[in-house]
Amino acid sequence: MTDPEFVTSSVAHARAVPAAAADGRGANRPALSRAMVLLLAVVCGAAVANIYYAQPLLPVISRALGVSQGAGGLVVTVSQIGYALSLALLVPLGDVLERRRLVTVLLGLSAVAVLGAAASPSLGFLLVAIAVVGVTSAVAQIVVPMAASLAPDHQRGSAVGTVMSGLLIGIMIARTVAGVLAQIGNWRLVFVFAAVLMAILAVVLRLVLRRVPPSENTTYPQLLRSVLALVRTESLLRRRMALAAVGMGCFTVLWTASSFLLAGRPYGFGPAVIGLFGLAGVVGAAAAAKAGRLADRGHGRRVTTGGLALLAVSWPVLAVAGVGGPTGVIALTVGIIALNLAQQALLISHQSAIYRRVPHARSRVTTALMVSAFAGATVASALTAALYPLVGWLGVSVLGLVIALVGAGIWILELVLPSPAEPLAAPSAADDTVVPAGRPVGAGRVSSSREEIGCA
Repeated sequence: MTDPEFVTSSVAHARAVPAAAADGRGANRPALSRAMVLLLAVVCGAAVANIYYAQPLLPVISRALGVSQGAGGLVVTVSQIGYALSLALLVPLGDVLERRRLVTVLLGLSAVAVLGAAASPSLGFLLVAIAVVGVTSAVAQIVVPMAASLAPDHQRGSAVGTVMSGLLIGIMIARTVAGVLAQIGNWRLVFVFAAVLMAILAVVLRLVLRRVPPSENTTYPQLLRSVLALVRTESLLRRRMALAAVGMGCFTVLWTASSFLLAGRPYGFGPAVIGLFGLAGVVGAAAAAKAGRLADRGHGRRVTTGGLALLAVSWPVLAVAGVGGPTGVIALTVGIIALNLAQQALLISHQSAIYRRVPHARSRVTTALMVSAFAGATVASALTAALYPLVGWLGVSVLGLVIALVGAGIWILELVLPSPAEPLAAPSAADDTVVPAGRPVGAGRVSSSREEIGCA
């Protein structure tokens, strides 16, 4: 199965073809089977879940290792740092390496790293192991653009939506699984389970997935420079990156702080009950396929507008959870559903927009988008861990609302001064140019600098 992606950046000085050749075969490509799409969704969800198992267990881990809640919160921060680094340095390899091998190797390494976390005798050892887990978990973001490349044009949004739904559901289910297993055994059992799951998925994927050849023949430094060139020249990508950071920031504030809220007064829940709240997030995450279908029909901007509005509205509802009792539980549940629905819809709309704009470099635009998203998550988790002991649940709810309003401001700018959205053609290999979509190579070329001005 041949991947039709080609490099977009002339900085990489790699081979390039016209836009029609770069992605034109997408319309004639056979549809991905439902079973394969679901398998890729499971791989995404299981891989990224590794960095979220610890969230509902932070109070338990902190007590078991004899550290403060603030220090225990570093487990989430370190995992996000490792994940963000791997998004920057590993995900672009999806354009130059055979992806079946890359994915299965990373799943195997993830199994080893998670076992290391299970055996950690101290917080220091745990932080190192979790950092490696974060690095290997970036396999999820290699699978997403791979699914987009394997799917035909009419199925792409739906396929990406389903795979991303699996990713977000994996994050939510991770909390429930972690809570139940910790209640049955202890927090170490959670990571043993994760290691076994990674090993099984590595074997299954190796057996059932065809080889996915690389789409580009270039050096690794050139590949990384091409990511920076895309960020520099594409205003649509830059704005979607900023919005992705906002969405993941809100998401991380919620799930980092909610563990401390539910474990302390006025709730005092154990890890199993805390984990069950992750099921509420599944309702929102399950909307991914629908968001993808809406994007396929040309409603991506409406999805973004609605997602940002819902993101902001969710925080006043979540703030009520601080009162405790049935009212607090209901408010927290409703807020979790709303925020996760908003975050998932936003992420799908971002990916649909940038995959359509730059169809020949999906792994690299995924790198840019997700590095920004998880950089936002890293900052948000650090702020939440530091602020929660000082300002409590109400204070971090205000923090989440402020982040959401920043996203609304960015989107208003996009609505007033819209970025180009038509597919960007691959440049000529002979010069540093960008060919506008719909024009043949060799005619009407626009320089990279002019394109950047046009996108501003």
